Amino acid sequence: MATPHNNANENQIAKTVLMPGDPLRAKKIAETYLEDVYMFNDVRNNLGYTGKYNGKEVSVMSSGMGMPSIGIYSYELYNVYGVENIIRIGSAGSYTKDLSVYDVVLATEAYSESSYAKTQNGYESDVTFPSKELNDRLLASAKNLGITLHTGRVHSSDVFYREGDGTYFNSLRDNLNCLCVEMESFALFHNAKVSGKNAACLLTISDSFVSDEITTAKERQNSFTQMMEIALNAI
Repeated sequence: MATPHNNANENQIAKTVLMPGDPLRAKKIAETYLEDVYMFNDVRNNLGYTGKYNGKEVSVMSSGMGMPSIGIYSYELYNVYGVENIIRIGSAGSYTKDLSVYDVVLATEAYSESSYAKTQNGYESDVTFPSKELNDRLLASAKNLGITLHTGRVHSSDVFYREGDGTYFNSLRDNLNCLCVEMESFALFHNAKVSGKNAACLLTISDSFVSDEITTAKERQNSFTQMMEIALNAI
């Protein structure tokens, strides 16, 4: 059952996986929220854990950074390990003054310049979509918890350090209606579609292109509690 990237045995991974980018955030979630926890993966220090939340089995595994990385891990989870639902819980940079640091965003679609989907199976569109059923559950969870959840299109970028004057995001916001930028959801949504499975993406705003707000790496690791609670309570 093991793959070159995951040494889990059969039935060690739950049907629903929460997927932050950072391995240490995966560890923090497992230690903070789950009971009866065990580690199922440590290949390349990409940590994965399974435990129980309110009596229901759930796994958490990091995706690494970028579409190639989440593309590998999510595809194997869906097609080798029988995972049905992956909820990405990550950080994002705001493109608009309407989103401040620590605001939580639910992606309704992901726009990207990436060739990931075209290379993977010939998909030509520059937009991929999450699972409506999973998004509906996350919206209901946020409402029940009394947490404001912003919704809209996100920009999935292959490039973190872009040359130029730094205003490219203006056209993504004004012409393509992108609220914020991250680096994984376009590939995750595509893999879910081709695998016949479900995916969603919750994001916490960690910095802004239109203000000086920013969070530290430690804050991103430890403090993005609202999106974690939304995801866990949607299971």
